Amino acid sequence: MKVMISAFVAALVIAYTAPAVLNQFGWSSADQTSAESVRLD
Repeated sequence: MKVMISAFVAALVIAYTAPAVLNQFGWSSADQTSAESVRLD
């Protein structure tokens, strides 16, 4: 039971800190969405 709870807490911590860590390395989702979009019409 303790292992399940600690794994859940670890997953929450990773999910909470992942965006900040990725932004430090320059892998932000905002950069991907601000790229030129390709129109398919």
